[in-house]
Amino acid sequence: MHPLGEAKELKLPQGTIRYRELGDPAAPAAVFVHGLLVNGLLWRKVAPRLAGELRCIVPDWPLGSHELPLAPGADASPGGVARLIADFVAALDLRDVTLVANDSGGAISQLVVTRHPERIGRLVLTNCDAYENFLPPLFRYLQWLARVPGGPVIGMQMLRVPALRRLPIAFGWLVKRPIERAVEDAYVAPILRDAGVRRDTTAFLRGIDKRDTLAAAERFGDFEQPVLIVWAQEDRVFPPRFGERLAAAFPNARLVTVADSRAFVPEDQPELLADAIREFVRA
Repeated sequence: MHPLGEAKELKLPQGTIRYRELGDPAAPAAVFVHGLLVNGLLWRKVAPRLAGELRCIVPDWPLGSHELPLAPGADASPGGVARLIADFVAALDLRDVTLVANDSGGAISQLVVTRHPERIGRLVLTNCDAYENFLPPLFRYLQWLARVPGGPVIGMQMLRVPALRRLPIAFGWLVKRPIERAVEDAYVAPILRDAGVRRDTTAFLRGIDKRDTLAAAERFGDFEQPVLIVWAQEDRVFPPRFGERLAAAFPNARLVTVADSRAFVPEDQPELLADAIREFVRA
């Protein structure tokens, strides 16, 4: 059985989004946003811990580990995915949503709350791209590959080898402890086997521009809803200074620091993260 429950599908103009849902449908909604080259399994240790109090909705966004490609011609750029998240939330008629994000999903969520904030009631950012750090230097080779004909196909071949997935330029510096093999396989299989998934991922990578996150930062002051920043202090990809900047920039933000974790806080410290979100939503 999947740790996040039965799959559901929602058809939008951009394509079909597969998602899973835990908790009481009448409870306050939390929508989770993973980053590049992972999927909703990133939240498998967090969402079940929150399902007693929240309606946890965990989609697979079109970021490289999704099994359902977007429609040809759909906007898969960061701004397009931000619009997709807003459309997803509206299609489910969710209101006062707690948006929970990690990694490049955090950058996308910053675009959501500054461009499409109408249904967002709270924002939770764990270690993520922000300001000029989009993408982080360690992963900018992915943008180069996306601009080379056949580059994504060639570049992603290393993900077939489990040992190479532990390199710093793959998952190695994102976690303190190895990700389970079955989860890793679920992350890398879609982009290796499906040309439509590679098309979506290439479009996203080609669309990354730090001007978007810098422009979003100029509008953080307009988002007055509560913001929780949960930031791992041992992260070399998204250093602590970025969490501090985010916490200082939003008018109603609080920073929680996390020990013994790298960028993937949902992997390294899921219990702490779930407790912080639970306390945040109660408050």
